[in-house]
Amino acid sequence: MGGSSETRAIECRGVGFTYPSVGSPSAEAALVGVTFDVREGERLGVLGPNGGGKSTLLKLILGELEPDAGTVRVCGTTPARARREGLVGYLPQRIGAGRAWPISVRQAVAMGVEVRVAPWKRSTARQRAAVDRALELVGIADLASRPVGRLSGGQLQRAMIARAIAIEPKLLVLDEPTVGVDVTGQRRFSELITRLHAELGLTVVTVSHELTTIAASSDRVACLRQSLHFHDAPKGLTPEVLAEVFRHDVEAVLGGEVHVDAHAAADFDDPTHTRGHTHGHSCGHDHGGGA
Repeated sequence: MGGSSETRAIECRGVGFTYPSVGSPSAEAALVGVTFDVREGERLGVLGPNGGGKSTLLKLILGELEPDAGTVRVCGTTPARARREGLVGYLPQRIGAGRAWPISVRQAVAMGVEVRVAPWKRSTARQRAAVDRALELVGIADLASRPVGRLSGGQLQRAMIARAIAIEPKLLVLDEPTVGVDVTGQRRFSELITRLHAELGLTVVTVSHELTTIAASSDRVACLRQSLHFHDAPKGLTPEVLAEVFRHDVEAVLGGEVHVDAHAAADFDDPTHTRGHTHGHSCGHDHGGGA
């Protein structure tokens, strides 16, 4: 995906990674030939099963791993440098550990900013203002003085999102953000991310195995299972695109080529049912094998 004239927040070219084998002469690759772009301002959802390579891809984008093959660029530089320069905000999957911090919500959010401040210096007025704005944007400014340990699950998640955006990043990366969250909570989360995307002009990458989360908070979707099947959906995630995403998961269980049909609601008003289907499919892979 991506146009040559547009600024890219993420560029992956032929990326491969294999973890060192333990007690075995060979190891299965976690990622093979992953190539995609994320344009600035996009919301990309990466959908895939557990063990499909989502965590590995995230670690490569965050600069925590180096690819065995190919290249990864984030905001025009290396992933590690992008993190150091505060260009990437990150919401990890497991935020529960934050409850043990003996600090206030404001202090927890400020930690994301202060980690980039020399120990002998104070944070600047702009950085302190960014913390206040982050608290307001996620709707917990009134909880700024409350101990982190006294927050509800939803409030803690908002505090961690505030921490991620307080550094004023260009790219926000979300790792399985709605695990264990009910449908109402998922909807509120998606509404919050949509608002932050619009107000801050963020590029957002959401990695999840939950279709509801991806569908509600993404403009484009990629299905990852070792290699990447990309579904270009510039007009949003239509039923046709989602059907294609499902098809990859079904193939993994049943094997072979599986066709899953999907229709927009308007199709059922067409008595002849002759509307064409546009899957927006541009993965460029052999779907029948090893995705």
